[in-house]
Amino acid sequence: MKRISIMSFLALAIAFSSCKNEAKEKESETTEETAVEKEVEVTEEVTAIKFKLESKSESGATGAVKFTAENGKVSMLAELKGLTEGVHAIHIHEKADCSSPDGKSTGGHWNPTFQPHGAWGAEAGYHLGDIGNFTADAEGNATVTFETDLWCMGCGDEKKDILGKAIIVHQGADDFTSQPSGAAGARVSCGGIIE
Repeated sequence: MKRISIMSFLALAIAFSSCKNEAKEKESETTEETAVEKEVEVTEEVTAIKFKLESKSESGATGAVKFTAENGKVSMLAELKGLTEGVHAIHIHEKADCSSPDGKSTGGHWNPTFQPHGAWGAEAGYHLGDIGNFTADAEGNATVTFETDLWCMGCGDEKKDILGKAIIVHQGADDFTSQPSGAAGARVSCGGIIE
């Protein structure tokens, strides 16, 4: 009887030890998987969209715009040509629809927070589409850069997501006070922010 008890005890001890080792291996695998998952969650992909601007309102203004989302910010690089020399406004408008000859198919300024029109960052308020003014040189060329954490691309937040909107370049300067759009004149160039 003692032999059977000792043998049974040894068999149970071996089985228990084996189960314990398997559990440790599974726990180790789970820990590794969790670490990989956490690394993926923390790592943010860079998203970029590039598109051309077409001339509107019988102008010769064209160009290309690139939006890049990285580390919680969206940056814009616009390279423009064919403009008249001087100051012009650039805005984000409501719809990525450049089908009309005057660019008005894009709707008004993108204003998801229902603020008055104004200069970016103004205490009195501003549209999230109120990028601002830039100056074209004597050859009609200009480069515009802009960056903000108030935009996103494809995040689904109606108050931040610029996908499905449009870039409009205007004939004149934005005065930052006239409502609802800054009296910037005709829409001379248009491009949809679409994937």
